[in-house]
Amino acid sequence: MNLKIAALASHSALDVFDGAKDEGFQTIGLCKKGRERPYLEFKAIMDRCILLDDFKEIVSDRVQDELIKENAIIIPNRSLAVYLGYDDLERMKVKIFGNRYMLRWEERIGEKNYYKILNEAKIPSPRIFKPEEIDRPVIVKLPEAKRRVERGFFFAVNKEDFYNKLDDLLRKNIIDEESVKNMVIEEFVFGAHFNLNYFYSEIFNRLELISIDRRIQSDWDTLYRLPADIQLKLNRVPRLIEVGHEPVTIRESLLEKVFEIGHKFVEATKKLEPPGIIGPFTLQVMVTPDLDLVVYDVAPRIGGGTNAYMGIGSQYSKFYFGKPISLGRRIALEIKYAIINNLTEKILS
Repeated sequence: MNLKIAALASHSALDVFDGAKDEGFQTIGLCKKGRERPYLEFKAIMDRCILLDDFKEIVSDRVQDELIKENAIIIPNRSLAVYLGYDDLERMKVKIFGNRYMLRWEERIGEKNYYKILNEAKIPSPRIFKPEEIDRPVIVKLPEAKRRVERGFFFAVNKEDFYNKLDDLLRKNIIDEESVKNMVIEEFVFGAHFNLNYFYSEIFNRLELISIDRRIQSDWDTLYRLPADIQLKLNRVPRLIEVGHEPVTIRESLLEKVFEIGHKFVEATKKLEPPGIIGPFTLQVMVTPDLDLVVYDVAPRIGGGTNAYMGIGSQYSKFYFGKPISLGRRIALEIKYAIINNLTEKILS
Protein backbone atom coordinates (compact mmCIF):
# COMPACT_ATOMS: atom_id res chain seq x y z
CA MET A 1 0.00 0.00 0.00
CA ASN A 2 1.51 3.35 -0.96
CA LEU A 3 -0.77 5.33 1.39
CA LYS A 4 1.16 6.30 4.53
CA ILE A 5 -0.05 7.03 8.04
CA ALA A 6 1.18 10.18 9.79
CA ALA A 7 0.64 11.56 13.29
CA LEU A 8 1.93 14.35 15.47
CA ALA A 9 4.54 12.59 17.62
CA SER A 10 2.89 12.91 21.02
CA HIS A 11 -0.14 11.67 23.01
CA SER A 12 -1.13 8.37 21.31
CA ALA A 13 1.25 8.36 18.33
CA LEU A 14 3.05 5.18 19.42
CA ASP A 15 -0.25 3.29 19.40
CA VAL A 16 -1.08 4.69 15.95
CA PHE A 17 2.35 3.85 14.47
CA ASP A 18 2.45 0.37 15.97
CA GLY A 19 -1.03 -0.47 14.68
CA ALA A 20 -0.21 0.92 11.25
CA LYS A 21 2.91 -1.23 10.95
CA ASP A 22 0.90 -4.32 11.96
CA GLU A 23 -1.29 -3.74 8.90
CA GLY A 24 1.56 -3.06 6.48
CA PHE A 25 1.49 0.75 6.32
CA GLN A 26 4.53 3.00 6.32
CA THR A 27 4.50 5.65 9.03
CA ILE A 28 5.55 9.29 9.32
CA GLY A 29 6.14 11.04 12.62
CA LEU A 30 5.72 14.81 12.83
CA CYS A 31 8.34 15.40 15.51
CA LYS A 32 9.37 18.51 17.40
CA LYS A 33 13.06 19.05 18.04
CA GLY A 34 13.86 18.14 21.61
CA ARG A 35 10.93 15.70 21.83
CA GLU A 36 11.84 13.28 19.04
CA ARG A 37 14.02 10.79 20.93
CA PRO A 38 11.36 8.20 21.92
CA TYR A 39 10.16 7.97 18.33
CA LEU A 40 13.70 7.58 16.96
CA GLU A 41 14.48 4.96 19.63
CA PHE A 42 11.42 2.94 18.58
CA LYS A 43 12.58 3.02 14.96
CA ALA A 44 10.82 -0.26 14.10
CA ILE A 45 7.44 1.48 14.11
CA MET A 46 8.34 4.84 12.55
CA ASP A 47 9.68 4.87 9.01
CA ARG A 48 10.31 8.59 8.77
CA CYS A 49 10.58 11.56 11.12
CA ILE A 50 9.80 15.04 9.80
CA LEU A 51 11.67 17.21 12.29
CA LEU A 52 10.07 20.56 13.16
CA ASP A 53 11.20 23.56 15.19
CA ASP A 54 7.56 23.97 16.27
CA PHE A 55 4.49 21.80 15.83
CA LYS A 56 2.73 24.73 14.17
CA GLU A 57 4.94 24.12 11.13
CA ILE A 58 2.65 21.19 10.32
CA VAL A 59 0.18 23.60 8.72
CA SER A 60 2.86 25.29 6.58
CA ASP A 61 2.72 24.79 2.83
CA ARG A 62 6.11 23.07 2.96
CA VAL A 63 5.02 20.32 5.35
CA GLN A 64 1.52 20.01 3.90
CA ASP A 65 2.88 19.61 0.38
CA GLU A 66 5.42 17.07 1.60
CA LEU A 67 2.71 14.98 3.27
CA ILE A 68 0.52 15.13 0.16
CA LYS A 69 3.51 14.07 -1.97
CA GLU A 70 4.03 11.13 0.39
CA ASN A 71 0.34 10.21 -0.02
CA ALA A 72 -0.07 10.48 3.75
CA ILE A 73 -3.13 10.85 5.93
CA ILE A 74 -3.00 12.25 9.45
CA ILE A 75 -4.51 10.42 12.41
CA PRO A 76 -5.59 13.27 14.74
CA ASN A 77 -4.84 13.18 18.46
CA ARG A 78 -5.38 15.69 21.24
CA SER A 79 -1.92 17.18 20.75
CA LEU A 80 -2.69 17.99 17.11
CA ALA A 81 -5.73 20.01 18.15
CA VAL A 82 -3.96 21.75 21.03
CA TYR A 83 -0.73 22.73 19.27
CA LEU A 84 -2.28 23.69 15.92
CA GLY A 85 -5.65 25.07 17.00
CA TYR A 86 -8.96 24.13 15.39
CA ASP A 87 -8.96 26.83 12.71
CA ASP A 88 -5.61 25.76 11.26
CA LEU A 89 -6.42 22.09 11.69
CA GLU A 90 -9.68 22.45 9.75
CA ARG A 91 -7.90 24.35 6.95
CA MET A 92 -5.15 21.79 6.37
CA LYS A 93 -4.81 20.52 2.80
CA VAL A 94 -3.73 17.02 3.78
CA LYS A 95 -6.43 14.43 4.42
CA ILE A 96 -7.36 13.58 8.02
CA PHE A 97 -8.79 10.28 9.22
CA GLY A 98 -12.31 10.85 10.53
CA ASN A 99 -14.45 13.97 10.60
CA ARG A 100 -12.00 16.80 11.34
CA TYR A 101 -14.85 19.14 12.31
CA MET A 102 -15.75 16.89 15.26
CA LEU A 103 -12.48 17.73 17.03
CA ARG A 104 -13.70 21.21 18.01
CA TRP A 105 -16.55 19.64 20.01
CA GLU A 106 -14.09 18.48 22.68
CA GLU A 107 -14.17 21.91 24.30
CA ARG A 108 -16.32 22.81 27.32
CA ILE A 109 -17.12 26.36 26.23
CA GLY A 110 -17.94 28.05 22.93
CA GLU A 111 -20.55 27.42 20.27
CA LYS A 112 -19.45 23.80 19.84
CA ASN A 113 -18.86 21.90 23.07
CA TYR A 114 -19.38 18.37 24.29
CA TYR A 115 -22.15 19.35 26.73
CA LYS A 116 -24.34 20.09 23.69
CA ILE A 117 -23.66 16.61 22.34
CA LEU A 118 -24.52 14.98 25.66
CA ASN A 119 -27.71 17.04 25.95
CA GLU A 120 -28.73 16.20 22.38
CA ALA A 121 -28.05 12.52 23.07
CA LYS A 122 -29.85 12.64 26.45
CA ILE A 123 -26.81 11.07 28.09
CA PRO A 124 -26.57 11.74 31.85
CA SER A 125 -23.86 14.28 32.70
CA PRO A 126 -23.00 16.38 35.77
CA ARG A 127 -24.96 19.54 36.52
CA ILE A 128 -23.13 22.80 35.64
CA PHE A 129 -23.01 25.63 38.22
CA LYS A 130 -22.24 29.32 38.30
CA PRO A 131 -20.06 30.22 41.32
CA GLU A 132 -22.97 31.76 43.21
CA GLU A 133 -25.09 28.63 42.63
CA ILE A 134 -22.75 26.10 44.27
CA ASP A 135 -24.66 24.16 46.90
CA ARG A 136 -22.83 20.79 46.89
CA PRO A 137 -19.39 19.29 46.18
CA VAL A 138 -18.03 20.34 42.79
CA ILE A 139 -15.07 19.75 40.51
CA VAL A 140 -13.72 22.86 38.79
CA LYS A 141 -12.19 22.40 35.32
CA LEU A 142 -9.95 25.15 34.00
CA PRO A 143 -6.64 25.68 32.16
CA GLU A 144 -3.61 26.36 34.33
CA ALA A 145 -1.66 29.57 33.81
CA LYS A 146 1.55 27.90 32.59
CA ARG A 147 0.01 24.79 31.08
CA ARG A 148 -2.59 26.08 28.62
CA VAL A 149 -2.33 22.90 26.57
CA GLU A 150 -3.60 20.89 29.56
CA ARG A 151 -6.75 21.27 31.60
CA GLY A 152 -6.47 21.53 35.36
CA PHE A 153 -8.92 20.57 38.09
CA PHE A 154 -9.67 21.21 41.72
CA PHE A 155 -12.38 20.03 44.11
CA ALA A 156 -14.51 22.09 46.49
CA VAL A 157 -16.98 20.82 49.07
CA ASN A 158 -19.12 23.99 49.03
CA LYS A 159 -19.24 27.61 47.86
CA GLU A 160 -16.92 28.92 50.60
CA ASP A 161 -14.37 26.19 49.89
CA PHE A 162 -14.57 27.01 46.17
CA TYR A 163 -13.73 30.69 46.65
CA ASN A 164 -10.93 29.90 49.16
CA LYS A 165 -9.25 27.46 46.79
CA LEU A 166 -9.72 29.69 43.77
CA ASP A 167 -8.06 32.59 45.61
CA ASP A 168 -5.24 30.33 46.78
CA LEU A 169 -4.52 29.07 43.23
CA LEU A 170 -4.58 32.65 41.90
CA ARG A 171 -2.22 33.80 44.63
CA LYS A 172 0.23 30.98 43.81
CA ASN A 173 -0.01 31.83 40.06
CA ILE A 174 -1.10 28.28 39.24
CA ILE A 175 -4.11 29.85 37.51
CA ASP A 176 -4.77 33.38 36.26
CA GLU A 177 -7.74 35.54 35.24
CA GLU A 178 -7.81 33.89 31.81
CA SER A 179 -8.13 30.51 33.54
CA VAL A 180 -11.08 31.78 35.57
CA LYS A 181 -12.77 33.14 32.46
CA ASN A 182 -12.65 29.69 30.87
CA MET A 183 -13.51 27.57 33.90
CA VAL A 184 -16.43 25.19 34.14
CA ILE A 185 -17.89 24.17 37.52
CA GLU A 186 -19.45 20.71 37.56
CA GLU A 187 -21.30 18.81 40.22
CA PHE A 188 -18.91 16.23 41.67
CA VAL A 189 -20.33 12.79 40.90
CA PHE A 190 -19.35 10.10 43.39
CA GLY A 191 -18.50 6.79 41.76
CA ALA A 192 -15.85 4.76 39.95
CA HIS A 193 -14.26 6.31 36.86
CA PHE A 194 -13.71 4.57 33.50
CA ASN A 195 -12.53 5.72 30.09
CA LEU A 196 -14.63 3.89 27.48
CA ASN A 197 -12.75 3.69 24.17
CA TYR A 198 -15.12 3.18 21.23
CA PHE A 199 -14.74 2.97 17.47
CA TYR A 200 -17.54 3.87 15.06
CA SER A 201 -16.95 2.13 11.75
CA GLU A 202 -18.32 3.61 8.54
CA ILE A 203 -17.00 0.59 6.64
CA PHE A 204 -18.65 -2.08 8.84
CA ASN A 205 -21.53 0.23 9.83
CA ARG A 206 -21.27 -0.58 13.53
CA LEU A 207 -20.20 0.75 16.90
CA GLU A 208 -17.42 -1.18 18.62
CA LEU A 209 -16.18 -1.12 22.21
CA ILE A 210 -12.42 -1.58 21.89
CA SER A 211 -10.97 -1.05 25.37
CA ILE A 212 -11.38 0.56 28.78
CA ASP A 213 -8.72 2.30 30.86
CA ARG A 214 -8.31 4.59 33.85
CA ARG A 215 -6.13 7.65 34.40
CA ILE A 216 -3.07 7.87 36.63
CA GLN A 217 -2.74 11.46 37.85
CA SER A 218 -0.09 13.39 39.76
CA ASP A 219 -0.03 14.30 42.51
CA TRP A 220 -3.55 13.06 43.19
CA ASP A 221 -2.33 9.46 42.80
CA THR A 222 -0.03 9.85 45.79
CA LEU A 223 -2.25 12.07 47.93
CA TYR A 224 -5.31 9.84 48.01
CA ARG A 225 -3.20 6.88 49.19
CA LEU A 226 -2.25 8.74 52.35
CA PRO A 227 -4.27 8.40 55.59
CA ALA A 228 -6.93 11.11 55.94
CA ASP A 229 -5.20 12.74 58.95
CA ILE A 230 -1.99 13.16 56.92
CA GLN A 231 -3.91 14.63 53.98
CA LEU A 232 -5.50 17.20 56.31
CA LYS A 233 -2.16 18.15 57.87
CA LEU A 234 -0.56 18.61 54.45
CA ASN A 235 -3.35 21.00 53.43
CA ARG A 236 -2.35 20.47 49.81
CA VAL A 237 -4.57 20.92 46.75
CA PRO A 238 -3.85 18.00 44.36
CA ARG A 239 -2.96 18.98 40.79
CA LEU A 240 -4.53 16.02 38.89
CA ILE A 241 -1.98 16.14 36.07
CA GLU A 242 -2.43 13.15 33.78
CA VAL A 243 0.79 11.09 33.63
CA GLY A 244 -0.37 7.65 32.51
CA HIS A 245 -3.16 5.09 32.15
CA GLU A 246 -3.90 1.56 33.30
CA PRO A 247 -6.12 -1.07 31.65
CA VAL A 248 -9.35 -2.14 33.36
CA THR A 249 -12.55 -4.03 32.66
CA ILE A 250 -16.08 -3.04 33.64
CA ARG A 251 -18.75 -5.18 35.26
CA GLU A 252 -20.36 -7.28 32.52
CA SER A 253 -23.91 -6.34 33.47
CA LEU A 254 -23.01 -2.69 32.80
CA LEU A 255 -22.08 -3.31 29.16
CA GLU A 256 -25.73 -2.80 28.16
CA LYS A 257 -25.48 0.79 29.35
CA VAL A 258 -22.00 1.20 27.87
CA PHE A 259 -23.35 0.40 24.41
CA GLU A 260 -26.51 2.45 24.97
CA ILE A 261 -24.60 5.69 25.64
CA GLY A 262 -22.15 4.92 22.83
CA HIS A 263 -24.94 4.57 20.25
CA LYS A 264 -26.69 7.70 21.56
CA PHE A 265 -23.45 9.67 21.23
CA VAL A 266 -22.92 8.55 17.63
CA GLU A 267 -26.48 9.50 16.62
CA ALA A 268 -26.21 12.92 18.29
CA THR A 269 -22.98 13.73 16.43
CA LYS A 270 -24.65 12.85 13.11
CA LYS A 271 -27.25 15.53 13.81
CA LEU A 272 -24.89 18.19 15.14
CA GLU A 273 -21.84 17.77 12.86
CA PRO A 274 -22.72 15.61 9.82
CA PRO A 275 -21.60 12.98 8.99
CA GLY A 276 -20.84 12.71 12.70
CA ILE A 277 -18.10 10.86 14.52
CA ILE A 278 -15.94 8.55 12.40
CA GLY A 279 -13.45 6.19 14.01
CA PRO A 280 -12.28 6.41 17.64
CA PHE A 281 -13.81 8.36 20.50
CA THR A 282 -13.75 8.13 24.29
CA LEU A 283 -16.48 8.74 26.86
CA GLN A 284 -15.21 9.22 30.40
CA VAL A 285 -17.81 8.00 32.85
CA MET A 286 -18.50 7.72 36.54
CA VAL A 287 -20.37 4.60 37.58
CA THR A 288 -22.47 5.58 40.61
CA PRO A 289 -23.41 3.28 43.50
CA ASP A 290 -26.83 2.98 41.79
CA LEU A 291 -24.96 1.67 38.71
CA ASP A 292 -25.84 4.69 36.57
CA LEU A 293 -23.31 5.87 33.98
CA VAL A 294 -22.64 9.62 34.09
CA VAL A 295 -20.41 11.04 31.34
CA TYR A 296 -18.11 13.75 32.69
CA ASP A 297 -15.72 14.19 29.75
CA VAL A 298 -15.59 13.46 26.01
CA ALA A 299 -12.75 12.92 23.52
CA PRO A 300 -13.95 12.86 19.88
CA ARG A 301 -10.67 11.23 18.70
CA ILE A 302 -8.23 8.54 19.82
CA GLY A 303 -7.87 8.61 23.60
CA GLY A 304 -4.56 8.98 25.41
CA GLY A 305 -5.21 5.81 27.39
CA THR A 306 -5.18 3.53 24.36
CA ASN A 307 -1.40 3.20 24.75
CA ALA A 308 -2.14 0.82 27.63
CA TYR A 309 -3.04 -1.81 25.03
CA MET A 310 -0.51 -1.16 22.25
CA GLY A 311 1.51 -4.22 21.30
CA ILE A 312 -0.87 -6.60 23.07
CA GLY A 313 -4.37 -5.55 22.02
CA SER A 314 -7.47 -5.22 24.17
CA GLN A 315 -9.94 -7.75 25.52
CA TYR A 316 -13.10 -6.37 23.89
CA SER A 317 -11.53 -6.02 20.43
CA LYS A 318 -11.08 -9.81 20.33
CA PHE A 319 -14.84 -10.28 20.11
CA TYR A 320 -14.92 -8.51 16.72
CA PHE A 321 -11.75 -9.80 15.09
CA GLY A 322 -10.98 -13.11 16.78
CA LYS A 323 -7.77 -11.69 18.25
CA PRO A 324 -6.90 -8.80 20.56
CA ILE A 325 -5.93 -5.65 18.66
CA SER A 326 -5.02 -2.14 19.75
CA LEU A 327 -7.03 0.93 18.82
CA GLY A 328 -4.12 2.02 16.64
CA ARG A 329 -4.41 -1.23 14.71
CA ARG A 330 -8.20 -0.85 14.51
CA ILE A 331 -7.70 2.50 12.76
CA ALA A 332 -5.27 0.90 10.31
CA LEU A 333 -7.75 -1.92 9.60
CA GLU A 334 -10.49 0.58 8.80
CA ILE A 335 -8.19 2.38 6.38
CA LYS A 336 -7.10 -0.90 4.77
CA TYR A 337 -10.69 -2.10 4.24
CA ALA A 338 -11.62 1.31 2.84
CA ILE A 339 -8.77 1.12 0.33
CA ILE A 340 -9.65 -2.43 -0.70
CA ASN A 341 -13.31 -1.52 -1.23
CA ASN A 342 -12.62 1.91 -2.75
CA LEU A 343 -14.43 3.66 0.12
CA THR A 344 -11.76 6.02 1.45
CA GLU A 345 -14.04 9.04 0.91
CA LYS A 346 -16.29 7.67 3.68
CA ILE A 347 -13.54 7.80 6.33
CA LEU A 348 -11.41 10.84 5.40
CA SER A 349 -12.04 14.58 5.58
